Amino acid sequence: MNILTGLRTRLRAFLTYPMQVAGVAMLLLFLAIALFGKEWAPHDPLLIDMGNRLQAPDWNYPLGTDHLGRCLLSRLLVGAQATLGLSAVVIILVAMIGVPIGVWAGYTGGRWDALLMRIVDGAGALPEFLVAVAIAGFLGPGLSHVMLAIACVKWIGYARLARGIVQAERTKEYIAAAVVSGSTDPAIIRRHVLRHLVSPLAIVAAGDIGRTILLISALSYLGLGAQPPAPEWGAMLNDGRSYFQKAPELMLYPGLCILAVVLACNMISDSLRDRLDVRNRAKLSEAGR
Repeated sequence: MNILTGLRTRLRAFLTYPMQVAGVAMLLLFLAIALFGKEWAPHDPLLIDMGNRLQAPDWNYPLGTDHLGRCLLSRLLVGAQATLGLSAVVIILVAMIGVPIGVWAGYTGGRWDALLMRIVDGAGALPEFLVAVAIAGFLGPGLSHVMLAIACVKWIGYARLARGIVQAERTKEYIAAAVVSGSTDPAIIRRHVLRHLVSPLAIVAAGDIGRTILLISALSYLGLGAQPPAPEWGAMLNDGRSYFQKAPELMLYPGLCILAVVLACNMISDSLRDRLDVRNRAKLSEAGR
């Protein structure tokens, strides 16, 4: 009964944020498409049929065909896996890089912290998109190179966030009590410090998924990401650029998919900020009195 009561309470709390409900529903839909898109695709997304090029939507091709006669719906369904999957991998990768660096620098402090933060500040002063383009251009086209390029610029924000939170927590009395009780630094970080990172990281990561999708799509649009004939939303935008006046749907459909996913991620991020941020909760409670 206690478990059921707890689930009901969490469900009611979840449903009190309509924006979060809508964002989660939209994101779950796209995750289902990413997982089962290959099974749902009515045609082979790589099959070229010049006799059906730029065909209007019909029962056989619900969204029509592209300039090579390939089914647009099939390419959108299969391309979701590359776009969403790659963005999730990038977020996990940058968190694994940035969070340990930020935690170590914030907890130890001193000379290494100052040196590391000067590197982070210097790297963070450069435009994120231009740095990613430069790295991807140097490494060459390909999704793996795009992932590495984005990771090289995205880890900075996570390192800053982790460092700031750890610096604020390490001066508190419960940390001093843990040190006096004989706890080692790794144990203190694992048991006491890391739990304060969960909520801020969840908020940042939710919003960063949308921004990463935009960055991946932009790099693919420039020809640095997925290479033909692989279906990927940003690459589909690049493929349809030459036919924008004749067949604008070649860019419209993948653009709308990217917009919907980014919107869903931003809705989830804003709702999580409202739910988990202590300052926002305090404002809401004061407003309710």
